[in-house]
Amino acid sequence: MQLNGIFILAELPGDIGERVRALNERYDLKLARYKPPHITLTGSSGAGPIPPSTDVEEMRQKLEPIAADTAPITLSFRPAQRFMQTDIIVLPIDPHGPIRVLHDRLVRSGLPFTRARYTFSPHCTLSLYPSLDPQSIRELLSTRMPEPFVISAIQLYHTRDPQPSRKLLELSLAGGTAKA
Repeated sequence: MQLNGIFILAELPGDIGERVRALNERYDLKLARYKPPHITLTGSSGAGPIPPSTDVEEMRQKLEPIAADTAPITLSFRPAQRFMQTDIIVLPIDPHGPIRVLHDRLVRSGLPFTRARYTFSPHCTLSLYPSLDPQSIRELLSTRMPEPFVISAIQLYHTRDPQPSRKLLELSLAGGTAKA
């Protein structure tokens, strides 16, 4: 399935990002080349991608107040699983709390989103493109990264398969204090 749309992500910081990058490079080199390790906030669940014709300044105007009012968010991953009855392997996070509030505010920003294929399920993708052998699937499904990490910004990427994604905008989460 080819995609052409704008996704809202939260790039993973420091050690957790490096560990996910190592898994992407081992099991899905194409994914590793397309985007940095991240949590998908909109584009694949809860809200579809923003149409690529949407103006970057319009996205900035509508999302900057949300980011400025949102505190950095502390999260942790649940054990790896298959994404929504697919062969995609992800590290899910709890879809409730501050991450849900952020997602809902993004969706209500006034930006046009295409229809979502799945309910809101924030996650970090470990393997998307290749068909994995049973051993690789077992290895990825055994992945555990339970330590907390903080997302402090959101990024908007234009995803246009088969080309690598292109970052269009980054906004810091600058409100209040970090939330658990």
